[in-house]
Amino acid sequence: MIRSRHGGLAVILLAGLLAAPVALHAQSAKTARVGLLLPSDDSTTTFLVPFRQGLRDLGYVEGRTVSLEVRSANGRTDRLPGLARELVRMNVDVLVTITPPGVRAAREATSTIPIVAGAVDDAVEQGFVASLAHPGGNVTGVSWLNTELSAKRVEFLKEVLPKVTRVAVLREAVGGASSIQATATAARALRVQLQIFELRDPNELPTVFAAMAKERIEALTVLPGPMITSQMPRIVELASRARLPAVFPEARFVEAGGMMSYGPNLAEMYRRAAGYVDKILKGAKPSNLPVEQPTKFESIINLKAAKALGVTIPQSVLLRADQVIE
Repeated sequence: MIRSRHGGLAVILLAGLLAAPVALHAQSAKTARVGLLLPSDDSTTTFLVPFRQGLRDLGYVEGRTVSLEVRSANGRTDRLPGLARELVRMNVDVLVTITPPGVRAAREATSTIPIVAGAVDDAVEQGFVASLAHPGGNVTGVSWLNTELSAKRVEFLKEVLPKVTRVAVLREAVGGASSIQATATAARALRVQLQIFELRDPNELPTVFAAMAKERIEALTVLPGPMITSQMPRIVELASRARLPAVFPEARFVEAGGMMSYGPNLAEMYRRAAGYVDKILKGAKPSNLPVEQPTKFESIINLKAAKALGVTIPQSVLLRADQVIE
């Protein structure tokens, strides 16, 4: 055995060098924890499928390189703040959510954990980011301008129903003002009288539709919101029963029996949210990640629903539609 005064140091150094690759490997193999704050069970399904696909496309393996902590408010917006705090206490690496109430709850729960908005209308107007190019805080993600879409939906209705003059707008009471202003401006230009009906509780829906009948509303445009989305089948049924031709904010309403919709491709937006998660997990700061906007908007038409309402969709509209359900 050879002894040295520095032998102990050599052994320690050698042990450190041998352990270093192991430590580095353990760090690189660390499973990232992603918290998902979702407003309803319906959004849990529709969000998770494309979001998970987006993660897989980027090379993540659920259960090995990433774990998803999913919390759903089951359609009750008041539960979102508590669920957000729960995810923050779990010390997730990034928090992903959709809809303005979801982002609002996440922001109230943390100012340090990065927040990715999977899909939210007008992130600047809602006050979630300073600007699309420079978010400036711990929130970034994908956002669309609901103001432009709201106006476009009224134009869509008028093109299908050129004689319509009285149109209702169904929206949640907590919605932003700019979308209503844009809708009103479009309605005036089209010589359409607009009437706003605000929803504060799902139980108000029968009363709201009864009020529309009393006001002799001829057509309906529905603005997006977590409560409205959670009540999608019921709203479609009530509109059909009231014989109200309606334009909805997304394709799922049409697939559920609604007449037509115009809006962004949500599945694509949810896949893009996975890209933000990837960048953040690799060290990017949300304040430096510009908010993206969808580049494609879809018009979906349900011919069966239109026929049941006695509406004939013009051929020019059908030719431009992204999807026609017969």
